[in-house]
Amino acid sequence: MDIHQFRQLFDKAYMPLCMYALRITGDTRMAEDAVQQAMMAVWERLQGGMTPDNVKAYLYRSVRNEALKIVPSVAWQSIDASTVDVTDDTIDTSERDAALWNAVDALPPRCREVFLAVKRDGMSHADIAAQMGISVKTVEAQITKAMTRLREALAPYRRRSVRPFFLPFL
Repeated sequence: MDIHQFRQLFDKAYMPLCMYALRITGDTRMAEDAVQQAMMAVWERLQGGMTPDNVKAYLYRSVRNEALKIVPSVAWQSIDASTVDVTDDTIDTSERDAALWNAVDALPPRCREVFLAVKRDGMSHADIAAQMGISVKTVEAQITKAMTRLREALAPYRRRSVRPFFLPFL
């Protein structure tokens, strides 16, 4: 695998791997550190001539190992064992959660702001309208727009049996 192919793999896998690591660590910074450490280690192994049969599964296993190294020992008791196992379900769930966050990031700024105020901050439509200087109907329209776009972005994941969404920020 050359550097260009690895960069493409990194770009495609980074967010799902972070979502997977976040389920283990419970901390965004630790999750990103685990993914970056794992990606560097995998790159070094690939350059050393190692060729895994399934690169995606190998990446997830490497991220799992790095995440478990990073998690403080007192937090180990709270880790769900089914989260740590690397299965097709785990990979699908991480990819779906990443697709959701990418879709939220892709919302128009005002739409994203209204959506996050409702879902993350728990604000009422009336409070958002008053704070943003818009009507309640506009808030409702922005929520409808956000939900429509998110449903479209998550359509490929509807028929798969995956775990519930992991939305630590919503």
